[in-house]
Amino acid sequence: MKIAIIGSRGIPAKYGGFETFTEIISTELVKKGHDIYVSCEHSDQKIEEYKGVNLFYFPLKSHDNPALRILYEFFYDGYSLLWASRRADCIYMLGYSASLFFFIPRLFGKKLFVNPDGIEWKRSKFNSLVKFLLKISERIAVFWSNRVITDSNEIKKYLDNKYNINSIFIPYGANEVQKVEWSSQKLPEKLKNVKINPSYYLVVARLEPENNIETIIKGYIGSSTEKPLIVVGDFADPKYEHLIKSIVDNSSKREKIIFTGGIYDPELLHMLRQNCNAYIHGHSVGGTNPSLLEGMISRNLIIAHDNVFNWEVCGKGAIYFQDDGELSEQLDHVENNAHNHLELKNKVYNRVKEVYTWVRVTDQYNIVFSPLNDVILIFDKLNAKKKGSINKH
Repeated sequence: MKIAIIGSRGIPAKYGGFETFTEIISTELVKKGHDIYVSCEHSDQKIEEYKGVNLFYFPLKSHDNPALRILYEFFYDGYSLLWASRRADCIYMLGYSASLFFFIPRLFGKKLFVNPDGIEWKRSKFNSLVKFLLKISERIAVFWSNRVITDSNEIKKYLDNKYNINSIFIPYGANEVQKVEWSSQKLPEKLKNVKINPSYYLVVARLEPENNIETIIKGYIGSSTEKPLIVVGDFADPKYEHLIKSIVDNSSKREKIIFTGGIYDPELLHMLRQNCNAYIHGHSVGGTNPSLLEGMISRNLIIAHDNVFNWEVCGKGAIYFQDDGELSEQLDHVENNAHNHLELKNKVYNRVKEVYTWVRVTDQYNIVFSPLNDVILIFDKLNAKKKGSINKH
């Protein structure tokens, strides 16, 4: 099959969860014998192929202004849909903000699968107008898609109940990696002079409001821990960056909170995850998150925001917080019970091994994109059998 995966910023992954997912699933599907095309935003250093995946680029450059950025993504997705509809057998659209263009594949007689990326209109970074438009976009996306694919059972329940559909649940995945020996030489410049081994807290996320970065920073500041907090990720909004930096600058712990920016070297990320005291996960809207799975497969102690999406993934294997005050208490609890969390670490590790492996995820996508006429029926039967197994955990 000729399959186009569009809607991410492109690969190699240098931004967030969708990009990480796109890179892994596209390269794995190539191994299954498919011809894969991936859309990429404009780049001055274009490559036509990455690990067997064909890349195509939007001809216009992006803009840093948040409002113009939304407009840019709208037309980028529209361009990608038109390009893919002319060349691919089926199209996998990540996100639905450009759903006004979703009729295009139908004009060419192509199948359109849509992954909504969580409940977009609930994201706190959007104003009321954008949230309203996203609600409409969600409805249009469901109407035009041949099938909706969700990475979370909670999102599946929401969409199925609201639109009376039977969406397909396929989670993200994570593969076990070999132990990476600690090496100060591998650290980015901002961590060179910080004494972080072997004890620090780690955050890996896009630095946005719905990922509760402010809550995490305040919770850390309010705790008694003297271990550093390493925050890996990029700010998408200068105003939000200013807010977070002002909170840090007015804190007595400002020297212990290190923002590294985005890190896309897999070995370095594995090293940071494998050696942290705990991984703090603040995501609250987007469903299953790859960074959380990576922390789990690294046998991290997970301290996660208390919401249905994180509970679905971690179950009773994580420590949860609702606000900065509760996070401060949980961090103090971890500090005072340093040797009592092996069971939690093993629970989340085993959870990934049983449910969230890339081998399993790839096999499920391979079925979905099969050219057999009764593929959906086959997949629904397989998914129904596996659902009972997943819900047990």
